Amino acid sequence: MSLIFENNGNINFEFDCQKVIEAVVNASLDYVHCPYEATVEVTLVDNKKIHSVNKEFRQIDKPTDVLSFPMLEYETPGEFSFLELEENIGCFDCDTGELMLGDILISAEQVQIQAGEYGHSEKRELAFLTAHSMLHLFGYDHMEEKERIHMEKMQDEILNGLEIYR
Repeated sequence: MSLIFENNGNINFEFDCQKVIEAVVNASLDYVHCPYEATVEVTLVDNKKIHSVNKEFRQIDKPTDVLSFPMLEYETPGEFSFLELEENIGCFDCDTGELMLGDILISAEQVQIQAGEYGHSEKRELAFLTAHSMLHLFGYDHMEEKERIHMEKMQDEILNGLEIYR
């Protein structure tokens, strides 16, 4: 797995945020049994940047906690068999051969704010947002109640497997 990580959030956490993100990305890949080595880009940003991106791509004029930009379109979330078809060769990095899953933007400011609001650590909030976004990169969504419940269960299982609790 290749993690391309940038911290442009202008916040220094009391833990190694890259290490936490890398652990959650790896655990998420294992959780969905991804059969490929993969590349994920994760960037920590400030609220001003995520607000701008949220407005541009979602037409929502306010900051948010995390944005996911999947590179793949799944017929069934977490099902990778479609990648075996010749026409999907472009989903893989031609230099590394790794599956290009997509990009994640996380607001470092929102990590701090939401950790306080939810009464858990900033490490837990960052891990949660990373797991949540990884599931989006695998095609999962939470637009309907059944989907939301399923995603929450998967997020909890990923984080519990890393012993990152509420």
